[in-house]
Amino acid sequence: MKKNEKKVKLKLKKGDKVMVISGNHKDKVGKISSIIVSKGRAVVSGTATVKKHVKPSEKFISGGIIEKESSINISNLILIDPSSDKPTRVGRKKDENEKLQRYAKVSGKFI
Repeated sequence: MKKNEKKVKLKLKKGDKVMVISGNHKDKVGKISSIIVSKGRAVVSGTATVKKHVKPSEKFISGGIIEKESSINISNLILIDPSSDKPTRVGRKKDENEKLQRYAKVSGKFI
């Protein structure tokens, strides 16, 4: 970690079902396939696809244009509550075993 860099605890994790709440891909739903913690961004499957021009290489023999998923700022995502399928904010509180867990603020249930 660098000197001025803060350690951030993100409330979303890989595999969470999320909805995009702002930007060009607003109201699209998908699962988080990866998170870039240092940049505060997440790659959500089924959203934010971009076209990329690729030179011919061993991997892409003919080259051409491919579609690729790009990242979205984590502040533009909201978790979909697994129990009610509604968008919800995420909180953190201790459970019976004194372990810090995430919970959905709409239903109050642990995720």
